[in-house]
Amino acid sequence: MTTPGGSARIAVTGETTYDVVVGRDILDQVTESLPAGAHRALVVHTERVAATARRVHGLLTASGLDASRATVPDGEAAKDVATAAELWSVLGRIGFTRSDVIVAVGGGATTDLAGFVAATWLRGVAVVHVPTTLLGMVDAAVGGKTAIDTPEGKNLVGAFHSPAGVIVDLDLLATLPEPDLAAGLAEVVKTGFISDTSILDLVESDPRAALDPAGDTVRQLVERAIRVKAAVVSGDLRERAGREVLNYGHTLAHAIEKLENFRWRHGDAVSIGMVYAAELSRASGRLDAAGVDRHRQVLESVGLPTSYGRAAWPALRDTMRVDKKARGVMLRFVVLDGVGKPGLLEGPDDALLEKAYAEVSR
Repeated sequence: MTTPGGSARIAVTGETTYDVVVGRDILDQVTESLPAGAHRALVVHTERVAATARRVHGLLTASGLDASRATVPDGEAAKDVATAAELWSVLGRIGFTRSDVIVAVGGGATTDLAGFVAATWLRGVAVVHVPTTLLGMVDAAVGGKTAIDTPEGKNLVGAFHSPAGVIVDLDLLATLPEPDLAAGLAEVVKTGFISDTSILDLVESDPRAALDPAGDTVRQLVERAIRVKAAVVSGDLRERAGREVLNYGHTLAHAIEKLENFRWRHGDAVSIGMVYAAELSRASGRLDAAGVDRHRQVLESVGLPTSYGRAAWPALRDTMRVDKKARGVMLRFVVLDGVGKPGLLEGPDDALLEKAYAEVSR
């Protein structure tokens, strides 16, 4: 649905129902997502987006809330138990109750962390997300997955906790560096390969437009990607069935991130992970060569990486064995039976896994 002001309102249903509002100059709509009866609010943000956080804080205060702010580290460095514990202490000191609300302002790591803290404080308080990166807008802020990292892997400790609302103000992308925009596009492209192939057509027709945050192409891509995720999540919030398709490319991606000590952009790792999943699909007879080539062409057209070091394979293979989709000793991968047709590959032989990786590391 498109509102009279020009913003799109995308409903996510399931255990709870909430709206993802997509538009420009809509930051003030954050107050419309606040739960009824809230008295206090804590704005969780990084220093990089402090100016936006101050604007949100002002809006909350003007609406009558007793609002505070808490600054957390940038990127994956925020997603650890120590930072979560610091936020729990803040909530305790300001007297946060079950009717109050956390507002996350930042990228995917910030919304992951703030959502996890909201899920665990008093066994669950409301959270509203204001994502400031493309990756956060189309992926992390939507769907109710929350998590922190451990030394053993990414997102291994978490909870499902749907937000009360998500405000996607595309104007916040104006100052995002192009490499970060490209990394966010990896998650957009993923939704094209697993569902809405019109996304691939849009990127292929004009890759530069896909990297212009002020243009209409980016708005179309964001809305389409969110609609794919909303549809999948509405049918399977807790990843018991169909939601796993959203992890296309993520099994290898998370292993790369861990090997790189989380210094890589998530989208860069997902880009390589998708090419690997495509090669695995081809090696198992489920995807043709043209489908694999399309992965490389689309991703490389927006500047994303599609290969990784050959010598890294033993470490990557071992790390993938603790992936969230694994069952016991059996690895499970989201693969494609054709572009836009995701499926699962369970328990592939090590020889097949290595054969696919050889194509990614050449």
